[in-house]
Amino acid sequence: MEKVAVVGCGAYMDNGYGCPGEWRCLKAAALGEGKFEAPATVVAFIKCECPGRCLVPNVGMAMKLSEIKPDRIYLSSCLANAKPGCPYSNAEEMAKMIEGKFGIPVVTGTHDYH
Repeated sequence: MEKVAVVGCGAYMDNGYGCPGEWRCLKAAALGEGKFEAPATVVAFIKCECPGRCLVPNVGMAMKLSEIKPDRIYLSSCLANAKPGCPYSNAEEMAKMIEGKFGIPVVTGTHDYH
């Protein structure tokens, strides 16, 4: 089973917009739905904090603390599809930074649940 990490939007998490780590990303991973190609085990759930400067270090710390290197990292749907979007960065830039640092593929989005 693929091991994955999920990065959620801290602003959404903190303001109660239905993210994170609540059931949607975890359900999609467990069932292999949405952007997940098959059922996956979530080994880390990382919160992106505005303005995003600590995102890459937090991903590294999550991997260190979990002692498991994920096969893939997913930027949650709330982060990738936020309306209004992040004023500091966009999902494509975040994906490039994470992939560049860790060499792990990054997928934009997790699920299509409403």
